[in-house]
Formats: sequence, C-alpha cells, structure tokens
Amino acid sequence: MAAIDDQAATSWQVMGRGPRKALAIHCSLAHSGAWAGVARALDAHLTVTAFDLPGHGGSAPWAGTGEIQAASTAMAAALLDGPADILGHSFGATVALRLAVEHPRLVRSLCLHEPVFFAVALADRPEMRAAHVAEMADYRAGIAAGDMARAARGFLKVWGDGEGWEALPEATRARIAAQMPLIEAAAPALYEDAGGMLASGALGRIGAPVLLMQGARSPAIIDAINAGLAARLPLCRRATIAGAGHMAPITRPQAVAAEIAGFLGLRTGSGTPRDHSLERR
Repeated sequence: MAAIDDQAATSWQVMGRGPRKALAIHCSLAHSGAWAGVARALDAHLTVTAFDLPGHGGSAPWAGTGEIQAASTAMAAALLDGPADILGHSFGATVALRLAVEHPRLVRSLCLHEPVFFAVALADRPEMRAAHVAEMADYRAGIAAGDMARAARGFLKVWGDGEGWEALPEATRARIAAQMPLIEAAAPALYEDAGGMLASGALGRIGAPVLLMQGARSPAIIDAINAGLAARLPLCRRATIAGAGHMAPITRPQAVAAEIAGFLGLRTGSGTPRDHSLERR
C-alpha cells in the first residue's frame, strides 16, 4: 500500500492477525519485508504494520535535504492513530526511540534490536572511537573516493549478515551501492545527536517499557550503545540473541520473536507466558 502526504509517498504492508497493533521499522538498506519472519512468528498476537523508510522499498526516493531520521519519524507517526508496540532494527530502532520522545502517546512499548545510536557509546566510552573508526575505514575510504561499491562492501563487512559482498547478485550490489548516500544522510542523527535525544536528556523521559536486543556476535560498539541506553531509559530490559549478529531480525527471526513475546507477556508455543520483568531505574 502507499499513501501520499505533503512530503513523500510512503509504502507499507500489514502482516499478522493478532489483537495488538505493532509498527515495525526496518534497518538501512532493507525494506518492510525484513520483518516478515518475526511477524509470522507472532502472527496470532500482533497485527504488524511495516513501512519502507525514505529511499527504500516502494517509498519515495530521499530528496537529500533535511534530516532523514526526522523524516522517518514523521512517516512512522503518520501511520499510527493510537498506542502501538514499536519494533525497530538498527537505524529503524533509532527512529523508534525518536518516535517515543516526540510522540509518546503513540508508543506502548519499544522492542529494539541494536539501535545504532553511536553518539551514546562514544559519549560514555570515548576510548572506543579509534576501534570504531578502524572497522569503518573501508566504508569511509569508498565515500571519500566517490566509489559507492567500495563503500557498500566496507559497510556490509561490518553490518551485513555475513554472506559477503561477492556472494550477492549483481543487481543487489548495484542497489546497495546506490543507497550509500542514505547511510551518510543518517550520520548526523547517529553520531552527532541531530535529534537532540541524548543532549536533552529526553531518553530519561521515555515512559514506555523498552527491550534492547543484540546479537552475541555483533560489533563491540553495540554492547556499549545498549549499555548506555539502558543506563538512561527508566524501564528497560536487555537480551542477547545467541549465535546472531547485527541482522538477527532477518537471520534469527524466531529467536527475536521469542524475546519480543516474552517481553510483551505473550504466550509462547508452550502456552506459558515468559518472564518479562524489567529493570527499573
């Protein structure tokens, strides 16, 4: 489906048949279908609306002006008419946090896998900056040279699903390379806190319960981000997905869905609610 507002076309799909409304926000370079595996696993519990971020899937191309996290947050808010469980992955998880800050009445809970809010980790653990710069060096060199294929290869080496650049079909490589400007467009929000969530202390005012997930095999900076977020969020639980990396909602959807089900107090296959206690701060 697609809707037109005064800014851009938004494409979305609805998955599931459950009584609870949920909104799912995918990672950079993906599309709304990235949540299909998780949505199937929670089909009886959630009706999931998943939309394509600017420049992704069937949504309108990113115009290259303004602030892409803000635009993405506005798209998310426009799809909601009341409180929902918000599912977010990577950049999409940072959009979910901003939605909770700017539109708290629309957020019943946040279930986030690896929000890439690097400003949090670098504020709390500045000694991690050098290692992070080093792991992103190939991406940065490609951007500096205007070689988007090199940038994409370097980006996926850190944040991909482990499949490898050369294993991807040529058309997929071309699409991902063309989307590298979207990664750059997100940098002010992720590294410089363009949305003001960190500097303003707004994270500490989020009243919704938050689940922070991460893969056991993800980059070290992810653990620092989630630790920093957990220290600021009033009501938070952390979870680690065994054997998974950054792309767990796609590569380990059943495991991610099980964590979400437990957090939301939904019944699992055994018919028994899982523990969904939270840390209170």
